[in-house]
Amino acid sequence: MHEILEPGMLVRNPMAPDWGIGQVQSRIGDRVTVNFEHAGKQVIDGRRVELTLVIPDQS
Repeated sequence: MHEILEPGMLVRNPMAPDWGIGQVQSRIGDRVTVNFEHAGKQVIDGRRVELTLVIPDQS
């Protein structure tokens, strides 16, 4: 799933739900840098962690 991630997309880390929603900053290969609400900037190994996409509420 990390292959479709682009800067600006919102994601969650299901292995660390307390981190809150994060915004993708960059993706280089399998490494995704995400700035999370409650954990700050984290570099995620896309081979180990399957980030889930957050769809903003359109209402």
